[in-house]
Amino acid sequence: MINADGVELWAERRGQGPDVLLIAGLGDPAEAWQSQLDGLADRYRLTAFDNRGAGRTPLPEGPLTVPRMADDAAALLRTLQIPAAHVTGFSGGSFIAQELALRHPGVVRSLVLMSTTARPDSYFRAMTRFWHWMVERAPDERAMLEAFYLWVYTPRAHADGMVDRLIDETLAFEHPQSAEAFQRQLAAFSRHDTSDRLGGIAAPTLVLSGELDLATPPRLGREVAESIPDAEFEVLPGEAHQPFQEVPEVFNARVEAFWRKVEAGD
Repeated sequence: MINADGVELWAERRGQGPDVLLIAGLGDPAEAWQSQLDGLADRYRLTAFDNRGAGRTPLPEGPLTVPRMADDAAALLRTLQIPAAHVTGFSGGSFIAQELALRHPGVVRSLVLMSTTARPDSYFRAMTRFWHWMVERAPDERAMLEAFYLWVYTPRAHADGMVDRLIDETLAFEHPQSAEAFQRQLAAFSRHDTSDRLGGIAAPTLVLSGELDLATPPRLGREVAESIPDAEFEVLPGEAHQPFQEVPEVFNARVEAFWRKVEAGD
């Protein structure tokens, strides 16, 4: 555990090279980034951490907000004496990454936003309302994950056994997220709105969307990219919400090419 300005955050650090901060999404512990921690550590120094209420980082008393979680990320970088990092955020973690770039621009060397939006639309709000009561009313945790992962992974991953394997790993994880923590993270992410502030992001930015993403479809990612000065936007063909797990080689190669371009321009 790392004490970051009075907040106990669990973090994993791996590798050597330019610093990369990985910010996970709803319910995900740092292990969600395992393919990046394994695949990029020979060239980058990666830091992944558990957001408040996920994995080993405790759920705080009082309101849980995206700006507060962004402040946690900035405090973590300061505590680790990282002046600035390439920041990659996924889904709810991309909301945190947006706020981090707006509230603490000096610590963001570049920004990758995967499966992102500037604010919830009506579909997103309806979906998250369903998720809120699904975590309480599903007959068991396996059934809840089977339903939840319909929004997350491709039909390919359901057909080839990947989803079954991920469910088994999640059920075996020693630090499961409580229903309360899931709901409070979900509520924080559902209130996310940077739509009128994204123009203030100065960091070089890459926005990635999965072609088949149901939760944050490409039209939402395109809106984010169009709002950030000079941001790049790319749709990953045939992928859904979580391509960094389904096709890590493709994802890793794309973000590394972006980081190299940013470093070459420094």
